[in-house]
Amino acid sequence: MAAVSAAMVKELRDRTGLGMMECKKALSAAGGDIEVAIEELRKSSGMKAAKKAGRTAAEGTVILKVADDNSYGVIVEVNSETDFAARDENFIAFANKVVDVVFETKETNIETLLAGEIGVAREALVQKIGENISPRRAVVVEGGLVSGYRHSNGQIAVLTQLEGGNAELAKDVSMHVAAVSPQVVKGEDMPAEVLAKEEEIIRAQPDMEGKPAEIVDKMIGGRIKKFLAENSLVEQPFVKNPEQKVGQLAKEAGATITSFIRLEVGEGIEVEETDFAAEVAAQLKG
Repeated sequence: MAAVSAAMVKELRDRTGLGMMECKKALSAAGGDIEVAIEELRKSSGMKAAKKAGRTAAEGTVILKVADDNSYGVIVEVNSETDFAARDENFIAFANKVVDVVFETKETNIETLLAGEIGVAREALVQKIGENISPRRAVVVEGGLVSGYRHSNGQIAVLTQLEGGNAELAKDVSMHVAAVSPQVVKGEDMPAEVLAKEEEIIRAQPDMEGKPAEIVDKMIGGRIKKFLAENSLVEQPFVKNPEQKVGQLAKEAGATITSFIRLEVGEGIEVEETDFAAEVAAQLKG
């Protein structure tokens, strides 16, 4: 039986997109013949599609859909392993299918979605593209007036909910949220634990050292106020007109901003960086 080298494993991995150990096992079973290994792997594509679900999917797209009467809207995030796959027309069609199902059913539980037609379509796409493809998040915003904005790169989408106003205003506010990424609508919405952490950071800053307690408290109060203004949507200068705050924009249009949802592809996903050559060498030693 021919020895399986690191170079052979790398070539098979490059050609198939499969995991390193899967490639090593396939090559061992095929006596080191890459073409035979590929043929056998193709025969077992259903099994391999399921196994590939464990690989990190941190690229992808977010898709937005809003009801014609602006009574509700949905956003879904669908991930892939590479940005190349995220541009594939089959991937884009699948992402649009997911958003259509969420829009029709208002179902946001990913496990439930994957138990139906979305799961079947996903399995077929994983086999076709050779990457882990996975719906990650789905949100529905309904009530009041809802509209949104999706950035042209497909990486960020926002839904904004208003009381009063109109769809164009909600879209403009959503565009602002996409660009500036506020944390909350109003300062009083900021979670207490976030404020406590910010105060802890401010208190530890060098210019606080040696000052009387009352001075420190006054400085902290001023900086917390600034922090809230910078991170509260209604207090931020509107991106289209920095002379006007977003809250003023809404008020002049007879609207109140109730909520917003901002999804960005891959946020919160930790992608492990690996040295491929070292990884192959270490695994082959075993």
